[in-house]
Amino acid sequence: MIRKSFLLAVVVVMAAASTSLLAQNVSSGLRGDTPLNEEGPAALMTPQRNSSERETRNYPEQPPVIPHTTEGYQIDVNGNKCLSCHARARTTESKAPMVSITHFMDRDGQFLASVSPRRYFCTQCHVPQHTAKPPVGNDFTDIDSVLSHVAPGGRR
Repeated sequence: MIRKSFLLAVVVVMAAASTSLLAQNVSSGLRGDTPLNEEGPAALMTPQRNSSERETRNYPEQPPVIPHTTEGYQIDVNGNKCLSCHARARTTESKAPMVSITHFMDRDGQFLASVSPRRYFCTQCHVPQHTAKPPVGNDFTDIDSVLSHVAPGGRR
């Protein structure tokens, strides 16, 4: 009986301690001065980068990122602003890269005359880039860089 009371007391003390920890401010993290048990204000949106420069892909099969702003673009069942430049018939005048041939295939691998309905909503995979500074450092190295540092025989 004493042991159960002791365990109950330990649980109560631990619960009280964790509650007080939640209420403390954590000013060194991404939350700033917002306590852990509160929701802080949303960060301001950063402007989208707007360039014609193509971004390097970090891994095979990565969808290309969008180097230009897409604010105000209509991409829904009624219209797709992206296709006004990236459609096969428009690339000569727009100088934009054509939509990948894979976007003209249905789920069975059959080629269609127009963009497949499952590939119509571009921003599901392709994302515009922002001018924001990353909140956390990143030392990602793509596979081509890793392989270029490997000595003959597979040793570094």
